[in-house]
Formats: sequence, structure tokens, C-alpha cells
Amino acid sequence: RMFGSGREHNFTRPNEKGEYEVAEGIGSTVFRAILDYYKTGVIRCPDGISIPELREACDYLCISFEYSTIKCRDLSALMHELSNDGARKQFEFYLEEMILPLMVASAQSGERECHIVVLTDDDVVDWDEEYPPQMGEEYSQIIYSTKLYRFFKYIENRDVAKSVLKERGLKKIRLGIEGYPTYKEKVKKRPGGRPEVIYNYVQRPFIRMSWEKEEGKSRHVDFQCVKSKSITNLAAAAADIPQDQLVVMHPTPQVDELDILPIHPPPSNSEMDPEGQNPAL
Repeated sequence: RMFGSGREHNFTRPNEKGEYEVAEGIGSTVFRAILDYYKTGVIRCPDGISIPELREACDYLCISFEYSTIKCRDLSALMHELSNDGARKQFEFYLEEMILPLMVASAQSGERECHIVVLTDDDVVDWDEEYPPQMGEEYSQIIYSTKLYRFFKYIENRDVAKSVLKERGLKKIRLGIEGYPTYKEKVKKRPGGRPEVIYNYVQRPFIRMSWEKEEGKSRHVDFQCVKSKSITNLAAAAADIPQDQLVVMHPTPQVDELDILPIHPPPSNSEMDPEGQNPAL
């Protein structure tokens, strides 16, 4: 299977002499443990061996990484690798059955990205039409699924999901936990009569992704002439001198490009240099 052409990503290639370098980059301790597989059908992982390193070697040598194949004292590391496999398969199912239909609905409405919040089956969203939440949640879409909620509770599962979404070609992927408003608790009146709505928030997983690249931002900058109280003298700012102590020694006249400075009257003889050659400006 390693040398056949039927493998999807066949990375085993012969060298200039036509020889195949097998197990290149695999440590001797890991390779010694793997050799037992060809004798007994079981790999007994010695203490001190990294389970991810053993997993990578098994994938390279086309050995199934399963609990019946790998006997490891560090069950936590072994379960972690097995969970990554299970999470990948599970999320691919969630992606096709739950997430993709919402992405299609966003695309059909002209959107180029999608923000999905995962709520539990028991969550109730009851927004007041007169006082809706003021955080942009109206643009998000909701999935009611306790199973998907439990799936995204773990950072490791979110990492696996993000890698799957990247493989599918999506961009600007963000996965995490955020507060989501469910129902209005009370309305407070601020000074001036403006109401302040307080909602009940629950911490729920979210997915944000895009299937398009944003247009490049322009580098053109528009400057406006505004009065500012900030320090404009960079030397004084660096020296941390108070603004009221600044003294401008040589003010520069502000002249537009099309303006012409007025011609000063010719200097008197007292302003001539001692040699009388160059008049002082």
C-alpha cells in the first residue's frame, strides 16, 4: 500500500539509486516498538514515547491506530488521539447535516460569510421587538442541538473542526464561546429618558467563517484640518513637557502651494555682513 499508485497521497518516492528510504524521520525507539506489530499484531508503547509521534509513524506505515492495536500505559494520550479521529468524523457529519444548510441560506441571500450560534435544545430565545439586543445578534443564525453544543465545549474538538473547515477551503474561521442574549430581564431608564435594556446572557459556542476574500483596503488617507489639544511638537512630546510650557522658537508660515510669500523690503546697511557681500535674509 505504501508503494502502490492507488494511495491518495503517495509520498514514498525512490532516490537516485532507485532505493526506498523507509521510516525516514522515525526515531529508533518508536520504530523498535512498531516492529513488534509485525510479530504479534500489537504495539506496546514504551514509557516516554510521545503518542502523537507514534501516531504519525503508524499513519506513515499504514498501521491502524486503534485501541486493539496500541497498548499504552498513558491512557489519557491514547484517548486524546482516538478522540481526534472520532471528532473529525462526527464534525463532518454535523457540517453536512446542520451547518451547510445555514451557509447555503446565507449565500443565497447574497452574504459572503456566516455567523452561527449553537444553542441547546432547552434554550428559549424571546426577544422584545420594541427593545431588541443592541449587539448585532440579529445577523447570526441559530442551531438548536445539545449534541453539537457538547461537542464544541472542548477546545480540542474546536481545533479539529477548524482544521476540517480549512481543508474545505473556508476563510476567516473563528470558533469559540460567547455570550448570547436569550430573554429580556428588565428595562432601566437612563438620565434623559433613554431606556437601557438588560438581557439574560448564556455562554454558547459559535462558528464564524467566510467563503470569500475581502476586497483589499485602500491605502489612501483623507486628512481633515481639525483643532486638536494634543501635543504637536514631537520633540516636546518625547521629552514629556507640559503643553502650557511649550515655546515655539521659529514658527513656520503656513503657505498654500499656490500662494507666494510677500517680498520683504531690502535690508538696511546694518543688516549687511561685515564684508558687504551677502545681505542678511
